[in-house]
Amino acid sequence: MSKRGNGEGSIYQRKDGRWVGQYVVQMADGPKYRYIYGKTRKAVAERLTKAMADRDGGLVFDAGNVTVGEYLERWLTDCVRDTVKESTYSSYTRLAEKHAIPALKRTKLKTFNAAHVRTLFREKLDSGLSARTVQYLRFVLRKAMDQAVSDGLIPRNPVLAVKSPQVRREETKPLSQSEARTFLQAVSESEDRLEALYILAIHCGLRQGEMFGLKWEDVDLDARTLQVRRTLARVEDGQPVFTTPKTTKSRRQVRLTTGAMFALKVHRKQQLEQQMEYAGIWEDHGLVFTSEIGTPLNRHNVAQRSFKPLLKRAGLRDIRFHDLRHTCATLLLSRGQHPKFVQELLGHSTIAITLDTYSHVLPGMGDGFADAMDDALG
Repeated sequence: MSKRGNGEGSIYQRKDGRWVGQYVVQMADGPKYRYIYGKTRKAVAERLTKAMADRDGGLVFDAGNVTVGEYLERWLTDCVRDTVKESTYSSYTRLAEKHAIPALKRTKLKTFNAAHVRTLFREKLDSGLSARTVQYLRFVLRKAMDQAVSDGLIPRNPVLAVKSPQVRREETKPLSQSEARTFLQAVSESEDRLEALYILAIHCGLRQGEMFGLKWEDVDLDARTLQVRRTLARVEDGQPVFTTPKTTKSRRQVRLTTGAMFALKVHRKQQLEQQMEYAGIWEDHGLVFTSEIGTPLNRHNVAQRSFKPLLKRAGLRDIRFHDLRHTCATLLLSRGQHPKFVQELLGHSTIAITLDTYSHVLPGMGDGFADAMDDALG
């Protein structure tokens, strides 16, 4: 075996006849030997030359014995935290800790490939996880593996070779005009303490998180307006965690209808009375809509203890809470309100979203196209 300078590499033949190429790579924790194997000296020499060129160009991949699960934990802590919104970090963490880390805790990062990713997604879909959630999971894994590539730990991102599952667009199920009236009548007759919440959802089309995050300081009953400034992301240790609205357009001023204004006035009076009744245990977060002791509302509890029973009481079909927002939009559009106004009210980032979501309810859409062309060219 001929002598070469340190790091230049060397080639020798083993007793079993195979040829070995050896070279040195400088890693963060010191120099490490790398080996290349082949049946002929020529084949090894060619591969050794390329390997050392990659090394000199910075293309050195050394994930060691780190598992994918371990890397995901480090990535969340070192790369994601404090670089994105708190709600985004929590979302990434929940997906990783619940679905990816347990499944990939023994898979070595250096051997992680598309087959592993494909198997993970298949298992999750078969277990009943929605295609949308698996799509989000793919996004988080792709981001993490992009970082692993940038860190020089792996040569390529295996997630890119795996397609996202198709997500069927969830059908909107807005209430009709008569159904909306029936629902609000049932709410009134039941004396539900969240009556103003349902009126605001249908009259003004606010998202559930926007209403749960609404504070009295955002409401001006004299001017008949409210400001959407935040959304309730979650509750940690009994304390609400707020985040900014979904998009820039979501941060908006909303003009209150007469019904919404009156409902909020009544609600404010009832809440002040409740504060006095539960003076010893009331938690004042300044929120418009709260539990009976002032704590932030829980989405699941509202759905199961209030919303679903109200639908049943009204004799209406089962819908999602979010369909109340769709109800607002469809009622306005079906009565000739301009889509641009509806976009601003709902806080859609573009009018294209509004038109795409509600084009089926725009009155007479397309009916006059033929006549218009005849008039233009006739």
